[in-house]
Amino acid sequence: MLQGRVSLAVGWMTLFVMGVDLFVVSPLLPFISEAYDVSSAKTGWMVSVFAITYAFAAPFFGWLSDKKGRRVLITIGLLMFAVSNVLTAIAPSFFCLLVSRVVAGLSVAMITPLIYAIIGEIAPSNRRGTWISIVISGHLNALWAGAPLGTLLEYYLGWRSVFIVLAGCGAILAIVNYIAWRNLPKAETTRKLLGGNLVRILGSVSVITLWAIAMYALYVYLGAALYSENGFTTAEIAYAVTFYGVGAVFGSLIGGRLSDRFGERKISIAFLLCLPFPLVGIGFLFSTDYLIYFLLFIWSLLGYIGYAAYQARLSAEYPRERGVVMAWNITALYGGISLGSLVGGTIITYWGYATIPYVCSLIAVICFWMSCQKGSH
Repeated sequence: MLQGRVSLAVGWMTLFVMGVDLFVVSPLLPFISEAYDVSSAKTGWMVSVFAITYAFAAPFFGWLSDKKGRRVLITIGLLMFAVSNVLTAIAPSFFCLLVSRVVAGLSVAMITPLIYAIIGEIAPSNRRGTWISIVISGHLNALWAGAPLGTLLEYYLGWRSVFIVLAGCGAILAIVNYIAWRNLPKAETTRKLLGGNLVRILGSVSVITLWAIAMYALYVYLGAALYSENGFTTAEIAYAVTFYGVGAVFGSLIGGRLSDRFGERKISIAFLLCLPFPLVGIGFLFSTDYLIYFLLFIWSLLGYIGYAAYQARLSAEYPRERGVVMAWNITALYGGISLGSLVGGTIITYWGYATIPYVCSLIAVICFWMSCQKGSH
């Protein structure tokens, strides 16, 4: 029991730090833009090159970990993470800064999906959903906690200090993870992975792509939409995002517990079925005032219950290929986020903000339908 709690704590903290590294960049962009005398739009490439590298590299490292083991790769990844953040902090030019974020993306691709795979392997079969949901919550807590922490550090010590602190955390976590996973059993080699099974895996993770489009086509433009449709102030937009973030954390934890009690497949399908309804409600009540907070909380809660349950389902249904599956799942997620941003921007251009929730609800229906198909599990 104690060993299990230690493993969960290590996994949670590792994913929290990985999440902070991703989410902390956004509030720092104005200061970085000023430091290198580049536009805010150009500075945004820091996030883009990180995410693109992460998404494309994750499947390779997942495959490699299934063949060679996860402990050493995670340790190397965390050491690379520390080095990349030091390079970000001391980058003499904007080009060097972008190169450092590519290295950071590679390092996180060696860490995040492998942590998910490890937790899926060591969790008791009747607690797998709960364990996975707990480590997912580490990443989600960074969504609302990472930005304020980074902003606070920037205020007192400057933006470069944020990346120095992250580098220190990475170095410490490299030691902690190396010790924590010393008794991890070796994964079986998956020689037939590139056969028909890969097609099945891609079919399964496509559900996550659709889920991400349904969630992020609206979330990416949420602040702008609330300002445009509701006239929300900056503080009120921050409250709205907080309600969404709290719903995501609670949804993740609840989804894991429900999966363990009633089964991953049943819960993932049930809550993906529920997802279109709050989106339609948001569409109807988009121009209302504070009721939107409640709807955002419910939307996020239901969405992340379904997401956590589907993560547990993938881990349970691909026991021999967990590293590869969790890695492709990361690629599917980031691909869906990118597509969601594109879809949301297109909708705004032609039909306006108020149309986004309805389109997202239709995509959520397709996501539910895909989750029910035999080829997606």
